[in-house]
Amino acid sequence: MITRETLKQIVMLTYLTDDMLDELIPITELLQFDEKEYVFHQGDRADRYYSILQGTVLLEQRIGSGITISLSSIKQGYSIGWSAMLDGSEENYSTDAICVEPTQLLSFRSKKLKGLFEQNYHLGYVMSQRLLHVVKKRYDIRTEQFIRAIKDHPDLGALF
Repeated sequence: MITRETLKQIVMLTYLTDDMLDELIPITELLQFDEKEYVFHQGDRADRYYSILQGTVLLEQRIGSGITISLSSIKQGYSIGWSAMLDGSEENYSTDAICVEPTQLLSFRSKKLKGLFEQNYHLGYVMSQRLLHVVKKRYDIRTEQFIRAIKDHPDLGALF
């Protein structure tokens, strides 16, 4: 059974009031995944937003035939599948999400979540602001990684 206390284990949801959490409970599903099981694949229709209740999920990007890059390891309390929250009916996931260990996820169907945001604008605003914070943090990390890769490159590093 999903309760307010269950939802409060998710970092993003700690910014919501108890009333807002109560609105999320009926649209929240608890899903179980095994080690090495995919939550979603790059290119799949983004129809669910997920929060990790237990376990770890690896985000990977396929960049060529047989070449995959691990982008991030997302741990308990954090969320994946942000594309499902975007406004648009045909958004797709931009990465693969694979479980590193047995994992419990809270799942929110995109249509239900967006419908709730339309009914409760304040809830939608708070969730959107939290999403922007996460996107900014990930952008900053990726930018730092990119700059470090350029500086560490033997031919390009000499230019700095």
